[in-house]
Amino acid sequence: MLVGITYDLREDYLEEGYSEEETAEFDRGDTIDGIEEALINSGFTTDRIGNARQLVNRLSHGDRWDIIFNIAEGMHGIGREALVPALLDAYQIPYTFSDPLVLALTLHKGMTKQIIRDLGLKTPDFTLVESIADVDKIDLPFPLFAKPVAEGTGKGINHLSKVETRQDLYTICSRLLNDFLQPVLVETYLPGREFTAGIVGTRDDAHCIGVMEVIYKEHRGSDPIYSYHNKAHYEELIAYRIPEDAVMESCAALALTAWKGLGCRDAGRIDIRMDAAAIPNFIEVNPLAGLNPVHSDLPIICSLVGISFQQLIEKIMDSTLKRTGLRSEYHGSIKNHRHHP
Repeated sequence: MLVGITYDLREDYLEEGYSEEETAEFDRGDTIDGIEEALINSGFTTDRIGNARQLVNRLSHGDRWDIIFNIAEGMHGIGREALVPALLDAYQIPYTFSDPLVLALTLHKGMTKQIIRDLGLKTPDFTLVESIADVDKIDLPFPLFAKPVAEGTGKGINHLSKVETRQDLYTICSRLLNDFLQPVLVETYLPGREFTAGIVGTRDDAHCIGVMEVIYKEHRGSDPIYSYHNKAHYEELIAYRIPEDAVMESCAALALTAWKGLGCRDAGRIDIRMDAAAIPNFIEVNPLAGLNPVHSDLPIICSLVGISFQQLIEKIMDSTLKRTGLRSEYHGSIKNHRHHP
């Protein structure tokens, strides 16, 4: 079975002149190496495709694949994560992870939180700032937390993101509106513990494989915010651990309900933070979670609970093959692979 791999390689965009922060969500070469190695070890034949533009070029030349392992994030627009899946849908080529609707929806944190509220799940109260004049209309109590509505990897988040006064809110909203050219999500700041939950599977087959608490090493000088800086220097500033059973169960239940309610597929993460009453709240979902074998949160969760990176990739592919009806074809290709090297 031929598996194409779609991705955005960070060095490609750096060479085009984009900044380190602009390319923060994109993958390094060792991520693609790790995924490809795991797929080959599972008996698949692989073909590196690259980003959306490279995919368009390959499709136009008539290239086709049995399935695509898609981790392409896209560069422009709130619907950027949906671009590659939409192209693949047009050519009826199956792919890993969520569909264009889910990827476009979940990148917009405000729209996602509206659905989460309709599901009856706890999430911080919020509003959107689309122009600086909207700051005057905000009646949420301070402290607040402000971040771009459609970014990941902590982009736009730093020690100033926690806001104590309206003047500070003006300042940070002005900066974010100018820097990211998109609305700013302003929500109630939650002072409690912080977690991320890993999910594998789709619909009734989805299950939480582990919950990881994010611990800030305050003695090393980090701020208590999972910012772009802290994520980039997590080995020095952040520690991760599995929480106590009761907390893990409550976070897992929240994450799984959100995952199924949003229609996410195959694998990803749900970020969670506790409020002042120690009740877990939904913060955001990442249906295209990072898959660097060493540095990304989902593989780190797996390592903490005894799941290897190889096993994680196999679980993702198993979920994809089952929901697309290709599982029997995969087992046939493995049989042929083993008998006819």
